[in-house]
Amino acid sequence: MSPRNPTLVTDRHAFDCIIDARSPSEYALDHIPGAINCPVLDDEERRIVGTLYKQEGAFEARRVGGAMVAANLARHLRERFADMPQNWRPLVYCWRGGMRSGSMVTWWRMVGWDAQQLTGGYKRWRQHAIAQIEAICPRLPLQVISGATGSAKTRVLHALAERGAQVLDLEGLAGHKGSLLGAVPGVEQPSQKAFETQLVTQLETFDLTRPVFVEAESRKIGRIALPTVLVERMRASPCIEIEASADDRLAFLLRDYAYLGDNGPALARRFEPMTALHGKEVIARWQGWALRTELPPLFAELTALHYDPLYARSQTQHFHRWPERRAVQAQGLDEAGIARLAEQLMGMV
Repeated sequence: MSPRNPTLVTDRHAFDCIIDARSPSEYALDHIPGAINCPVLDDEERRIVGTLYKQEGAFEARRVGGAMVAANLARHLRERFADMPQNWRPLVYCWRGGMRSGSMVTWWRMVGWDAQQLTGGYKRWRQHAIAQIEAICPRLPLQVISGATGSAKTRVLHALAERGAQVLDLEGLAGHKGSLLGAVPGVEQPSQKAFETQLVTQLETFDLTRPVFVEAESRKIGRIALPTVLVERMRASPCIEIEASADDRLAFLLRDYAYLGDNGPALARRFEPMTALHGKEVIARWQGWALRTELPPLFAELTALHYDPLYARSQTQHFHRWPERRAVQAQGLDEAGIARLAEQLMGMV
């Protein structure tokens, strides 16, 4: 078989299909965007082979593992790839571009497909993703949308995107609303690596000659840590502050977080770590409202005593251009009001 030139991460768009030959758990942790998982060894098989390698040596591990690989590749040929035409061109990768993806590529080429192996495998993808984040973030023409809790900043981002603006929705990528109560029921946050993969995929789509709107964020969104280079770029970028009345903000919060009333005990437990900050009496009052699902007084006091003071301190301390921020006044935070805010923001940049 004639030698081939290395296939690089930047070549991935030229293929009909990207196949992740790693185990399901490796794939679930993170994978190249658009890749499908067709394991050469599943998680249990990897465990068995690894144990054999440690206990009996490389030969026995390869002998047993080889039979498993052959059975899995045969199954993939019969099932997943039974209808692929002769001119189909897949790109295959594993952890480091080693035996797992090499085995699949060898079989696929014997069938007659122009299969190629990603040089360096998933490890090379990670290097590419980190390098792209480091290269693109310092050049992002960000417009940072600020506003006190309940100002509908994320909804405004969505409205901007609907109008063709470039938007970086970090909370959407992180699967979290970015606050004490930000965990979304039924939504599991991605792994840190998967978040960074989603981030770089978004970054690579941006036209850096046009503004990119982003919501002001702290260094962490739930358990996800934002790349330092992105945090630094946000904090050095111009800010636009949404100003909304306390009544409008409370009404928005009651709509946006209505699901918190579905589980009063779980909501009450979230306040326990705040006891040292606010004292037992305040926390007990908040927990009582939570248990009785009395969200209006809970949200009103939580905003006034916790979120608003925190917001005032953090914007001043962390955003270097905060003193020169521009303000936009919200005329309600219902659907129509959010649409008006989006239109105003687009007219300001």
